Amino acid sequence: MSYQVLARKWRPRKFAELVGQEHVVRALTNALDTGRMHHAYLFTGTRGVGKTTIARIFAKSLNCERGESADPCGECAVCTAVDAGRFVDLLEIDAASNTGVDDVREVIENAQYAPARGRFKVYLVDEVHMLSKPAFNALLKTLEEPPPHVKFLLATTDPQKLPVTVLSRCLKFNLKRLLPEQISGQMRHILGAENIPYEDAAIAELARGADGSLRDGLSLLDQAIAYGGGSLRVDDVRAMLGSVARGQVLGLLDALAAGSGDALMAECTRIASFSPDFGGVLDDLASVLHRIQLIQLIPGYRPDEEGSDDGALVALAQQLAPEDVQLYYQIATTGRRDLALAPDARTGFEMALLRMLAFRPAEAGGTTQPERATAAAPRASAAPPVRTAPPAMNERMHVASVAEPPAPRAAPVPAAPVATAPREPVAVDARGLPHWDTLIEQANLRGPLGQLAQNAALREREGNTLVLALQPAHMHLAVEPMVGQMEDRISQAMGERIRLRFVEERGAAPETPAARAANAREAAQSAAEQAIEEDPLVQSLKREFGARVVPQSIKPFEN
Repeated sequence: MSYQVLARKWRPRKFAELVGQEHVVRALTNALDTGRMHHAYLFTGTRGVGKTTIARIFAKSLNCERGESADPCGECAVCTAVDAGRFVDLLEIDAASNTGVDDVREVIENAQYAPARGRFKVYLVDEVHMLSKPAFNALLKTLEEPPPHVKFLLATTDPQKLPVTVLSRCLKFNLKRLLPEQISGQMRHILGAENIPYEDAAIAELARGADGSLRDGLSLLDQAIAYGGGSLRVDDVRAMLGSVARGQVLGLLDALAAGSGDALMAECTRIASFSPDFGGVLDDLASVLHRIQLIQLIPGYRPDEEGSDDGALVALAQQLAPEDVQLYYQIATTGRRDLALAPDARTGFEMALLRMLAFRPAEAGGTTQPERATAAAPRASAAPPVRTAPPAMNERMHVASVAEPPAPRAAPVPAAPVATAPREPVAVDARGLPHWDTLIEQANLRGPLGQLAQNAALREREGNTLVLALQPAHMHLAVEPMVGQMEDRISQAMGERIRLRFVEERGAAPETPAARAANAREAAQSAAEQAIEEDPLVQSLKREFGARVVPQSIKPFEN
């Protein structure tokens, strides 16, 4: 007997065997059990999530010889014929290859005839969005008023291309992408039934590679079993998929946290030796950064993915600043998108990582990120001098040293103690309060913390507590752990433990750094427009040629 691929051998034959899609199964089951069935159903969703499988089970439920129900017997002549793909009253049409009006007209003409064997004649139209506009028009009348013995089951991966007139005549069910846990659970069930040995980490790799499609996952599983000679090992799966171990992705983040270009390039070389899919590595890196950010910003969150290294992720969450994680994630996703534009995939991959190394926000007082995470490592005496960026650029970034060794990932790094004295005296205003704009700079409040600080106004000081006013529209920013992180940074800048209390201030908008910056931009814009209007050349052009100035095209010069 010839070998049957797993995706076909383990294709569900009853609603109870379906993985996921409970919302669709429940609706169809209730319709079958109560006899309240529509004449046209539309199943949408990405490839391999069960659209045509559900349609075939539905066709069996309608025509089973033991009665119309949500649980077809699977043994009668009708059920076995549907499973074998030879039931005469189930007509499957591939709209991708039968797009013309003539093909649809043939369906319409045959629809008027009674079923040959079953109770209903079922038309299953796959990829229905591929039909031409004349074909849709020809189908509309039959969809609206079909014979009582006809059911239409339409399936598509792109419902946006369907005419509204077709959508309005169907009951629509959107099938969800399957979660990796659902796919891996089905794989374990199949491998156990097939008596095939496997490693859990290999299953996790395949489930991620399936990208939400169970059919794709089972196809990869077939391929991996053949690659591994009848067993499933994680090293074989990674070699087949071109993926790398999670620890190697964490090694990249270790090097970035330490600001070490040498370590980063060594990790790149090690990863390249596996001939990976570099786009997939960037995807894995973005996924790890996502979990690190959840650990940092969601109290009580802990990774629960199969094969995740909890201790390593928690340690990295303590070493990396939340705004740096956001920056790295953005660079990883845009680098993934731009790989096709690079001279080759490895170059694009390395440039994305070097971009993360180069564009790290500078810390208050010139402190670099490695010094924030660990004790500063002495630079090697033979290290070449670091070329610095122009002063204006140094306000936004710093160039990372390539001579600092990577920090170990094994143990969490303790938080730096609050300094006993500030590096620079904190300026105060006439009320004796810290000058808020200056304090924001000295505490290096950037990203989400900067947004909260810029929209706050310092009202008073109560002992070691600073009272800050926010408008109602900005109160949602003052949440943990944001407030706690801001307290730590301000405490370091002021040399004493500081607490923050945010109060809601209604009525007139408080004078905040953000408001002052907006006023300054508005004044600069007005001055720029006035300067253009008063320019002798512009006035001459207006007189001689009837020219006019478009205000929105004028931008103030930024020094």
